[in-house]
Amino acid sequence: MPEIRRLHLARLTVAGAEWPVHGFVITHDRGALLVDTGVGGPDAMLTDWRVVNRSVAEALAEIGMSPADIGMVINTHLHFDHCGQNAVFRHAPCYVQRAELDRARREEPELYDWFGFASARFELIDGDAEIAPGVRVIATPGHTAGHQSVVVSGAAGESDVLIGDAAYTMAQFGGPPDEELPPGQAADPVAWRDSLRRVRDLSARVHFCHDTAVAHG
Repeated sequence: MPEIRRLHLARLTVAGAEWPVHGFVITHDRGALLVDTGVGGPDAMLTDWRVVNRSVAEALAEIGMSPADIGMVINTHLHFDHCGQNAVFRHAPCYVQRAELDRARREEPELYDWFGFASARFELIDGDAEIAPGVRVIATPGHTAGHQSVVVSGAAGESDVLIGDAAYTMAQFGGPPDEELPPGQAADPVAWRDSLRRVRDLSARVHFCHDTAVAHG
């Protein structure tokens, strides 16, 4: 049965408020994978967001692991606070939506040069896919064109969703669908609302990248 452990990877400032940045380790029958690698990128970008950063290796050490224990990486999307330390896992394939890699190349070439290092091993996904036993990704576009969430299924039929930035916080996830969106939440508001409904319909526990809470479906 897969197990989920949260990593605290950074803090950043959004509209004057301090937000945590989390990644998640999922252990499964064939090893361990990491969902989102934390913050990294050009110095100017980190300064703009007032990032208080830490290494993903340090965060893994707190749970008795090292980067070598991670056999796969899943990026929910390719913003600097979710893929910024991908290079730590040069040995591991990185699962990302094809639409998201295309978007990053087009919209954020400077950041793409940061995480698209010469030996990067991208496994490109088109839509929903199983990644490991009990672990699958589902397409949840809206925040970005190629955003995906990660669904972890338990032996008793229960499930958890690592929602990435499909919703920043538990309050937003549970709020009315027509509420005003915070800046940066949705590149495509219509697709974002459709994706949020899709996650809600799973009736799963929801884990957030920028909130310490867990929403229970």
